[in-house]
Amino acid sequence: MNVFLDSSVLLAACGSSNGASRTLFQLASAARWQLLASPYAISEALKNVSKFPAEATRAWIDLRRRLYVVDDVVSLNRPVIFAASKDRPILFTALAYSRVLLTLDRADFADILGGQFYGLRVRLPSTFIAEERAAGRLILPKHGT
Repeated sequence: MNVFLDSSVLLAACGSSNGASRTLFQLASAARWQLLASPYAISEALKNVSKFPAEATRAWIDLRRRLYVVDDVVSLNRPVIFAASKDRPILFTALAYSRVLLTLDRADFADILGGQFYGLRVRLPSTFIAEERAAGRLILPKHGT
């Protein structure tokens, strides 16, 4: 399944090795998720990763290799009411290439977070992982095994 990652998720994955955003990268292969990002999302992450400790930059180098980069989509042939114009390329690109958009941006995606946009699920990383597990599509490894 194609899973599009917003820059907020990319940054969270760089900033913490214990959070749901990093867990996405750890589970992707076994779960058969193709983690997607676009040049727009990557550039947003790159602008901000320097605000994190140096370990975040080292993490970015590793995590970036695990992303499949897709072209940005900046317009749709469907009616759209989405106030956060700066995040339209994220939403439109995710719709074009994936079944789910993962974001931690609760402000700009507030109206659709937890819902759908033309069939595209918009979720927090932790919610997505929980839904996949509840649906039986994901079996989390036990700690210490």
